[in-house]
Amino acid sequence: MARRKQATPLQREPSDFHRGPPESPNQGWKHSNGNGQAVKPPMAKRKPEVESLPPSITEQAGPIQLLICVGGIYASFLSWAVLQERITTTPYGPPSSPSRFTYSIFLNTIQSTFAALSGYLYLLISNRDSRAIPAVFPSKSILFPLILVAITSSLASPFGYASLAHIDYITFILAKSCKLLPVMFLHLTIFRKRFPLYKYLVVALVTAGVAVFTLHSSSSKKKTSSATIKTNSAWGLLLLSINLLFDGLTNSTQDHIFSTFRPYSGPQMMVAQNLLSTLLTVGYLFISPYLPPALSPSSDELFSAISFIRAHPSVGTDILGFCLCGAVGQIFIYYTLSQFSSLLLVTVTVTRKMLTMMLSVLWFGHRLSGMQWVGVGLVFGGVGAEGWIARREKAAKERAKREKAQ
Repeated sequence: MARRKQATPLQREPSDFHRGPPESPNQGWKHSNGNGQAVKPPMAKRKPEVESLPPSITEQAGPIQLLICVGGIYASFLSWAVLQERITTTPYGPPSSPSRFTYSIFLNTIQSTFAALSGYLYLLISNRDSRAIPAVFPSKSILFPLILVAITSSLASPFGYASLAHIDYITFILAKSCKLLPVMFLHLTIFRKRFPLYKYLVVALVTAGVAVFTLHSSSSKKKTSSATIKTNSAWGLLLLSINLLFDGLTNSTQDHIFSTFRPYSGPQMMVAQNLLSTLLTVGYLFISPYLPPALSPSSDELFSAISFIRAHPSVGTDILGFCLCGAVGQIFIYYTLSQFSSLLLVTVTVTRKMLTMMLSVLWFGHRLSGMQWVGVGLVFGGVGAEGWIARREKAAKERAKREKAQ
């Protein structure tokens, strides 16, 4: 009896390096065995197979779902940004004795707890018709990269929040608008990877925009001391650079997980990363009173944060709203990608960041000089150009795949 050759699953290639926004789920995976290790498909010639795309990609949802997805992303993340700026930069209490909330690890713990719970709920709902819910930790080999993602993401937030004590929120948004810079730096230095010329130009444009904006920020501030302003800005940018570096490590490791462990999905990553982050930060909060001051700036952050919330109940409401908006926004991101292609998400992400900056200017009364608007234009011009080129590249790949399948 002749043996029948087993069909080999099609191999979906990962992108060159860019995941898009940090909340984007898997953008491809390599052919792998049961242990999560990549293996090469057989070289035998066979009849080309047409990769079966999900109905959400081949036949996209209607305009009502599009409106729900885009509106949900805008509403949740614009509210999230307003609450983030309010919590981290504005004082609470009476004008005679204002106090600022500076407990970033506590804030990160609440946020990751909300995200883990909402992510698990979304995982249950999205797989309600399946016989089994996908395991959050499908194998032992995935644990190390997931723990690394949890560590880098947990370390990134404190540096980002600390930078807001020295730079304004708009500078923070501009620098965070292009994930391209830290990820490119890591791939160039560690993986020795080369990129197309336009990506170097985009990074140069964004860097120039942030530099122009920062150098002219003193003109929009009260005249205190020019040297003090420059020192604070330099220190704030250094802290923000460390934050971006950890973001790059997080994104690169997530890319590795999605391309190695098939078929690990975005909701699974959302639950696993936030669950591990919560365990790490809760452990830190409990041992922080026993750590040296160099490792724990706040001697007892958990007790101090709870005391601050009791003294200023409005910050507790802001924190809950901030965490809820972030968790809901993550779900809208995954739902959008399940109903539409990732091309739509590129446009939504870029425009959302522009609207976030404009909302910050209007809501908190920031005043920008002419040169600062030039810096803003350079940043979003570079980010927009990168997004437009990415759209064209992805559209060309999908068109070529369809033509090859015919």
